[in-house]
This record gives sequence, C-alpha cells and structure tokens, in this order.
Amino acid sequence: MKQTLTKSLQDILSKEVILFVLQVGAAGFVLSSLFVWYFWEAMTSFITSYLAWIPWEWLQTSGAKIVTFGLAYMIFIVIVALLTSLYSEKLLIALAKKHYPSTHVIGTGNIHTSIFLTLKASLVFLLLFIVTLPLLFIPVFGQLVILYLWSILLKEPTIYDVGALFINDKTVLKEKRKNTRVLAMIAALFNYVPLANIFAPVFAQILFLHHILKEEK
Repeated sequence: MKQTLTKSLQDILSKEVILFVLQVGAAGFVLSSLFVWYFWEAMTSFITSYLAWIPWEWLQTSGAKIVTFGLAYMIFIVIVALLTSLYSEKLLIALAKKHYPSTHVIGTGNIHTSIFLTLKASLVFLLLFIVTLPLLFIPVFGQLVILYLWSILLKEPTIYDVGALFINDKTVLKEKRKNTRVLAMIAALFNYVPLANIFAPVFAQILFLHHILKEEK
C-alpha cells in the first residue's frame, strides 16, 4: 500500500498527468455549467420539495440553496469522472510503460461498457446522495458517509478501465479487487477541496494501476 501511494503521488504531480487533468477539468466545468444552468430551476424546486419533510427549519430555508449548490458540485464531479474514464487510456498505458516496462497491454476497454459502468455508478451515487442527505449534516459522520459515496462513483468504473488494459484472467482481477474500496476512498479525498477535485478520478486510476501491476514488474 505504501509503495502504491508513493508512486501514485509522484505520478499525479507529473507534467502529463497535470495537463490531462486540466483539460478534463475545463471540459467538465463547461459541460456541468451548461447542465446546471439549464436545469437550475428544476433542481431548486426538487430540493425544496424534498427538504420539506425534514424537521429542520434552517435546512428548509437557507439550507435549500446550499444543498442545490452541493448537488451542482456533485454533478461536476460525476462529469469529470465520466470524461476521465473515457479519455485516460493513453495516459495509463504511458504510466505503465514508465514504471513497469515489461508489462504488456493485453486489451482495451469497451467504450460502451465503460460508459455504462460510469453512468450506473453515477446514478447510484446521486440517488444515495439524495437519500442520505440529512445524514451529511452530522459532523464527522456525515463526512465519512459522503467519502464512501464518492468511492462508489470511482471504484467499479476504475477497476474496469484499468483492468481491461492489463488483465484478462477474471480470477486474477477478482483477487486484485481486494482493498480497492480503500484506494477509491483515498482518491475521493480530493473531492473535499474545490478545484483539486478534478484530480480524484485520475488519481483513483493511477492508484489502481500500481495496485494491479506492482507484483507484475
């Protein structure tokens, strides 16, 4: 785990990764801004109606706008995760060749499967975010809940995107899935910091890359 974290932190600060993240972040910002702008009234109306049953008056008034902005932030995170999943293959291969030159690329991810898994994880994430919303305002516990939810967004799509490139044995891939929840939660820590959150999906992929290939050097 220590070696995986060390190499991943070194990679996340490399020129090629930073350039990729900035490009994805810019595209994600534009797309999420357009989406939120178009659906802002609908989102606000939904959040206000949803919060009406919660017996916290402050949450029903000023809290509604905060929650709406929070939902917009989550949509941005989802779009960045989707774009990262779609366009990170060349970056992952370059990093694999850099650290593990003897490792061969054995395949490529199916774009439809990748999109399906990302959208599926995003839908589960957003639904659980809405359902568990009241819990998120509980100090400490709420932060742990949202960290777990963010890991849902990252875990399955990342396992597929990275695993499809280097592993074709389902038994081996199943073994490599161990501890990936922890890795996803570590990567999701970036989401606590605005702007830095654009690094979360690619950091998850880099963590998984080293986790999968560290014994295949």
